Parts: sequence; structure tokens; C-alpha cells
Amino acid sequence: MLQLNITRINPNVTARLAFEADESHICELMLSVASWLRSKGSGQWGKLLDGHDDHDLNGAIKRGEVVLFIADDVQDLAGAIILQQQPSEWDRRLWGMELKDTAVYLHRLTVNRRYAGQGLGKDIMDWVESGMGYANKDRIRLDCFASSDKLNAFYTECGYAYRGETNGYSLYEKMLTSRSE
Repeated sequence: MLQLNITRINPNVTARLAFEADESHICELMLSVASWLRSKGSGQWGKLLDGHDDHDLNGAIKRGEVVLFIADDVQDLAGAIILQQQPSEWDRRLWGMELKDTAVYLHRLTVNRRYAGQGLGKDIMDWVESGMGYANKDRIRLDCFASSDKLNAFYTECGYAYRGETNGYSLYEKMLTSRSE
């Protein structure tokens, strides 16, 4: 289970672990973003619209690996993220021999479209490094569509190192700085 060290990610948004009761709201948010992506011509998250979840949202919630970002003023779900402590089958297919037990696997960074363009995605990515406690983890790994110039640029701007491409997905990794507890 994740340990939240800092719960506020910016002056208006607070982070908290998701509960099983939150699952329908998270699914609704992710499906909404997947629909928006499809309307823009992207196939990203298209499997979600077909009812297939490669990242086992329900299991991740039960393991305490899903974080919600709540807009304080209206208690609105502004975003969500999955921070898996063990690699999924998806991660195994993409990372292959580069699989690390010391990695956190970041999936489904989701920003509610009502909060798009306000820097929330960057705030979440900054918070992932400083606002969480990861026992025995030294890096964060993620993947995104290789064809998405915008996402690839975003992760590079967030300080993630490009580690290559597998099956049409760019792989990124960032070492965590150790800090005293």
C-alpha cells in the first residue's frame, strides 16, 4: 500500500487514496477522458471504451495503489492515477528484461477535462515524486503512445528519461531521490 506524505498537491487540490466506493466515479472519469481522446482521433485508452482494463483498476484500489485528486472548493474529482507497486502483465510485455522490482509503475494519469489547461497534470507528476512514500522503490516507470508527441514531450518536461519504444509505446523512467523520513 502507498503511503501519502503530502496530501495537498497545489493550493486548490488535495490527494487521497481511493476507496472501493470511489470506483464508479473513477471509471466514469476515465471513460470520459477516453471518449474525449477518441473524439480527437486518438486510440489511447480505446480498450477502456470496449470494456477492457489492462491495469485492473478494482485490484489496484484494493491494494491501495490508486490516488484521487480532489478540487477542494467543490469536492470534485479533478484527477486520478494508478501507482502499481508490482509490474502488471502489461508492464512485463513492454519492459521485458528491463523489469525492476524496485520500480513503481505509473498508469492512467487522468485529468478531468474541467481542470485541463491549468497545470494539474504537471502538479500531479511533481507530487508523485515528493508526496508519496514508496517502500523499497528507487524509480518510477511509465509508458505512453509513441505516436503522441504531446505526451512524449510532457513526460520529458517532467524529467523522465526516454528508455526506448516497444510495440508502439514509449517507455520512460525517473530515478527517485532518496530522502530521510
